[in-house]
Amino acid sequence: MDAPDASHSRIDIPKISATARHRFLMCSPDHYAVTYEINPWMKGNAGRTNPETARQQWDALRAMIEQFADVDTIAPTEELPDIVFTACAALIYGDKAIPSRFRNNEREPEELVYRKYLAARGLEVIDPPNNLHFEGAADALFDRSRRRLFFGYGNRSDLQVAGFLAENLDVEVVPLRLIDDRFHHLHTCFLPLTGGFFLYYPDAFDDRSLNLLERKISPRRRIAISERDALQLACNAIDTGVDLIMHACSDDLKGALAKRGFKVHCTPLDQFHLAGGSASSLTLRLDEPVLEESDADRECIATRTVHFKGHLIQRGVLSEMSEIVHREGGDFAVRHFAPGVHAESDTELTVDINAPDDAVLDEIVSLLLPLGGQSHQPEQHPARIIKVTQDGVAPESFYSTTIFPTFAFIDGKWLQAQGQRMDVTLRVDRSQGHPDVYCSLIRDLKVGDEIIVGTDGIRVDVPRANVGGGEDFKFMSSEVSSERRVETAVDRVARDMIDIKARKGRIVVVAGPVVVHTGGSPYMSKLIRGGYVDALLGGNAIAVHDMENCLYGTSLGVDLKRGIVVGGGHQHHIRTINTIRGAGGISAAVEQGIIKHGIMYEVTKAGVPYCLAGSIRDDGPLLETMMDLVEAQ
Repeated sequence: MDAPDASHSRIDIPKISATARHRFLMCSPDHYAVTYEINPWMKGNAGRTNPETARQQWDALRAMIEQFADVDTIAPTEELPDIVFTACAALIYGDKAIPSRFRNNEREPEELVYRKYLAARGLEVIDPPNNLHFEGAADALFDRSRRRLFFGYGNRSDLQVAGFLAENLDVEVVPLRLIDDRFHHLHTCFLPLTGGFFLYYPDAFDDRSLNLLERKISPRRRIAISERDALQLACNAIDTGVDLIMHACSDDLKGALAKRGFKVHCTPLDQFHLAGGSASSLTLRLDEPVLEESDADRECIATRTVHFKGHLIQRGVLSEMSEIVHREGGDFAVRHFAPGVHAESDTELTVDINAPDDAVLDEIVSLLLPLGGQSHQPEQHPARIIKVTQDGVAPESFYSTTIFPTFAFIDGKWLQAQGQRMDVTLRVDRSQGHPDVYCSLIRDLKVGDEIIVGTDGIRVDVPRANVGGGEDFKFMSSEVSSERRVETAVDRVARDMIDIKARKGRIVVVAGPVVVHTGGSPYMSKLIRGGYVDALLGGNAIAVHDMENCLYGTSLGVDLKRGIVVGGGHQHHIRTINTIRGAGGISAAVEQGIIKHGIMYEVTKAGVPYCLAGSIRDDGPLLETMMDLVEAQ
């Protein structure tokens, strides 16, 4: 290996013995073809594979691998065209093997073939639970520097498998949610490399997973790839040490890898791309080493039992519950289901909700409460209470109320919240010698106030007519709204602004939240950067929703990229206000890196003066908002 360039001397170069050789399992493509569609790559490709070309590409890949590693083979089966993708066979760790349990019926027959091979190899075969899907090393990739396993879920494998793997392999498991079905397996968008480096395509993961990756992996060891490389399946490469084998690689990516001591070897595999696989898909690592014991946390998922009762089928609660859980990054297992036998009979459903961490679990359960869901056994999980440490700022994980009557389980009793209203906190008052619960605005909170956090011990009594009736708060969700985007003639305004600046005049912009709601925030930000805004006048709302967009990608709960209402998104604005108040204001939030883009970010960075005038409707409000309207004017 060539010595690293001096300009990159601070980058760790992986060290590997020149005699180290890995061992991989492959299966010849005698019967490979696209005969069905179970991922986006396969659509329209039935009958398009060329058997002769596929064989030539497979042979070339095997020959290249054998320059750096050893290859074992398994006999192909005529009825199983995808058995060529051996990465899906199992996950092997030392002398243990966890065989796959495929989600798609088309691949289920492969399970028996793989299982027989694993047993014949003398491995301890540990079957995953019957009700769970798991697709082997395609969704489970070991960190090359520590006893850690990255686990992809959301498309093929179930989140619950993470706990099963942690327990049976005694490793730390990091669940990563896949949100783009083009990257149906983890190894299509994520690749651990020798020396603790990682290739990954950020857009394939949800925000929580990206934040988790940033915490687990230092910036200098993360190599984010472009969409162009991602769609060439560059992450679906074979790591043999310092030598990486893949289908194709851009010059930029090749250079980034070379600076870290890796050599890229490309060989055409487009025949296998027709089915959504590439180099890594065609191999299974057989000699995965068991690294030294670590003190890492083995608890990798959070679980809560939730019970529903009522007209669940008629009201569509079952489908809505399922949609919420999966959309928010969790999954569920049905513990009990008893459908009503008559039209007016209640249906009962008990489910275990699983999430990658407590914060996601609380979010999911909070969205299920308005559907009539109730957490089981409040005696074991009473309401959690945290004291306020800063006037006008709630604890970060405060429970945000809905419009429906809300109860908290405290000191062995269900207590109804007084003064029910939406988007406020639940404050516990013990001044009368016993606990009472009140709905309290964030701005009214004082140091020492007790606030309920999370969803433990919370019950929402939803009128039966509303259960499953889509009563989630949906301001601005109508197709007709005065605050939706309208096309206007902007040429004249643009010319006027240019003329004013040419005359060295000053431009004061008066803007409302419609700027954010209609997707105009990036354009106004560009005007500020260009020096076309000398002062900004607005209300509490434009600042709140601009920063909500920065933190959550929504404005009043509407996803601005997709134009749809996000479940539970009505809470985003109040949580944004609380976050900014907790930081000490807008300028402090920008300085601390909490707010990284948007209108308020740009005016703060550019030193543009602004005035935010309040109203009696304002939640929070922001610390900078002037509630004396005469003074604001």
